[in-house]
Amino acid sequence: MFVKGKYSKPENFIQFLSLKGYIMLKDNLVGIISDTHDNKSSIHKAVEKFNEAGCALIIHAGDFVAPFTIREFEKLDGDFIGVFGNNDGEIKGLKEQFSHIGALYNPPHEFTYMEKKFVVMHAPVYLDQYAADETMDVVIYGHLHKIDIRPGKPFVINPGECCSWLTGRSTIVVLDIDTMNAELINLD
Repeated sequence: MFVKGKYSKPENFIQFLSLKGYIMLKDNLVGIISDTHDNKSSIHKAVEKFNEAGCALIIHAGDFVAPFTIREFEKLDGDFIGVFGNNDGEIKGLKEQFSHIGALYNPPHEFTYMEKKFVVMHAPVYLDQYAADETMDVVIYGHLHKIDIRPGKPFVINPGECCSWLTGRSTIVVLDIDTMNAELINLD
């Protein structure tokens, strides 16, 4: 995979090449982030890590908080999917701002990517139900600000909090869906 998302149109691809040079995104790498809570500095670091890794898809498990966070997220090279969290009050503004880089959904949101079935939610309301569903490949949640990485079928992932407001630790996950290995990345 060379370029996806906002650069998939030829006119945007040419603009992309002239602005950033040549990049190669890796279809098998999925970036996972949650609970950013307006922490622009942590979001900036996460975006840099996802781009350096070549993540073709980035999934946000909710609690962006305000629409201005788009300024950092729009620097992502890969495609973007997210769900709303309990602290996302400006739903209309978030949907509007994020619509040009991807899509935001009400949780839980099920989708298929590279023949893998994903579900992403914020609060773990449906976690037990989906964690017991062997037809799912990856179950992603947030809300608890607590790292939870459980390999298996399905693979359950809470990347912890990106914002570091509660735990003092800013973390994200990069998941290789070919090998089903997850790398926890500390942004501190």
